[in-house]
Amino acid sequence: MTGAKRKKKSMPWSKMRMPRCEDFKQWCRRRLPILEWATHYSLKESLLPDAVSGMMLAVQQVAQGLAFAVLSSVHPVFGLYGSLFPAIIYAIFGMGRHVATGTFALTSLISANAVERLVPLSSQNLTTRSNTSVLGLSDFEMQRIGVAAAVSFLGGVIQVAMFVLQLGSATFLITEPVVSAMTTGAATHVVTSQAKYLLGMKMPHISGPLGFFYIYAYIFKNIKSVRLEALLLSLLSIVVLVLVKELNEQFKRKIKIVLPIDLVLMIATSLTCYCTNMENTYGLEVVGHIPKGIPPPRAPPMNLLSAVITEAFGVALVGYVASLALAQGSAKKFRYSVDDNQEFLAHGLSNVIASFFFCIPSAAAMGRTAGLYSTGAKTQVACLISCIFVLIVIYTIGPLLYWLPMCVLASIIVVGLKGMLIQFRDLKRYWNVDKIDWGIWVSTYIFTICFAANVGLLFGVVCTTAIVIGRFPRANTLSTKNMKEMEFKVKTEMDDETLQRVKIISINNPLVFLNAKKFHNDIMNIIQKENTGNQPLDEIRKYEQSTLVSSLSGICNEEATQPCLSPKCSLILDCSGLTFSDYTGISMLIEVYMDCKNKSVDVSLVHCAEFEHDQ
Repeated sequence: MTGAKRKKKSMPWSKMRMPRCEDFKQWCRRRLPILEWATHYSLKESLLPDAVSGMMLAVQQVAQGLAFAVLSSVHPVFGLYGSLFPAIIYAIFGMGRHVATGTFALTSLISANAVERLVPLSSQNLTTRSNTSVLGLSDFEMQRIGVAAAVSFLGGVIQVAMFVLQLGSATFLITEPVVSAMTTGAATHVVTSQAKYLLGMKMPHISGPLGFFYIYAYIFKNIKSVRLEALLLSLLSIVVLVLVKELNEQFKRKIKIVLPIDLVLMIATSLTCYCTNMENTYGLEVVGHIPKGIPPPRAPPMNLLSAVITEAFGVALVGYVASLALAQGSAKKFRYSVDDNQEFLAHGLSNVIASFFFCIPSAAAMGRTAGLYSTGAKTQVACLISCIFVLIVIYTIGPLLYWLPMCVLASIIVVGLKGMLIQFRDLKRYWNVDKIDWGIWVSTYIFTICFAANVGLLFGVVCTTAIVIGRFPRANTLSTKNMKEMEFKVKTEMDDETLQRVKIISINNPLVFLNAKKFHNDIMNIIQKENTGNQPLDEIRKYEQSTLVSSLSGICNEEATQPCLSPKCSLILDCSGLTFSDYTGISMLIEVYMDCKNKSVDVSLVHCAEFEHDQ
């Protein structure tokens, strides 16, 4: 008896096997995506477009790096470092092949709250410039970047911890309307924070609840202190940037290389400011001294971690959500997959490692990612090439940017946020699809501008989840129906009658953000299982009953070994049980249709009357 027990207990150990070399290689490919795409990289087809995209991206990285460093309340040179190291790290660990990681407006704004709170501007007089300090900067500047680096470090640690806990699977709670409203509200915050540079005003740092409104109250109260020269230069810069970028977008198919208007504007205004001595003559604020080179790495001040935990959580969540949306968008556009958990690891390491090189918090930016689209980038090689040009700027060109006016940098920031600001246009789509999503968008936006991006994000997630939970009990789901195997005669355009196999799938639940992703996966898995054609019908039915959707039809051909879904086949989605859907559900239906179309599968929707009436 005892021997039998011992034998029974030892059985699990006998099933265990030692890790093989193939398992290690597979793990490396999964955690180091660069090994996956780099081995298939085509120098002939991809190198030239990646090189052109890399040069264009470098211009944006430099301009936005300087601008977002100022937005983060640190010296502009640290923005150049933030445009270099996170991009390299993400290229190794990230799965978004068309995502441009670096300095980011939203994370910079969150970081600025910690910097201004712990190292306020009033303490600048207590510090002096020290030649023994890093790059010859004052102790005040080093204290400020220490706070920003601590926020970056702790934010990255939080993201890595979320990767370890596999919380990427919970991102389905963050719907597209919530992300759109949060990023639009945060972009409005960033534009507001740049108002003092656009107007040439001296203004104290204002943050906290309702800080958005206090800033405009201060501006109107001190409207007489606006510098006309800064205002005119800002308006001129914005007009030129918008006009040239629109022309670049319109004629991008006719011209191979777009005009790098950001770089041209920076050079032109710097030369003009230098020749006319605008800094002294008109009191125009300029970027100032930018030291050469990269300092040796230094650990962030660990004693500040407890003081910046609020900002760190904001950076971790807001940065990840905005970056994941861009990665998923690029994956959908160019037909590859993105692992939500792997993105947690990639952005976490981009923040943790970069914090040792005096970098501000990083994330993917919409403007730079859109730039990669428009210039025809193929892979992350474009980002790596851009890092080479950023290095050249750091070691050679950086000091020449001394005379760059701050109002021009602010104009570059505002125009760079255009992609986020025009998301107001999404309101019409949300209203047409689901008015509840429209209400969630508006309320999330209001919470974001009244409080902060992380507060708006949290409100949007809680509000969306509560509303969906409230709507689910009213859903009239249908019981599974059985159909016999049948042959359908289909009349083609050539008047030929052919046997076409039809698979009918019943959607027995509301299609919302909670189950939209699983709905897509279930549909694709059913098609994949039927394509194998090697499994018994009973096994397929058992699988389908455990999925969100229920398969209703059989195979029309009697040959069991032939796949169900051939080039001549149809998929019918019975929407009788689809009593309501939100915007995410409708988007997923469209994605299912496009994916099936690519697999030569015709998709039709039937019994949509109740669903349409509900909308």
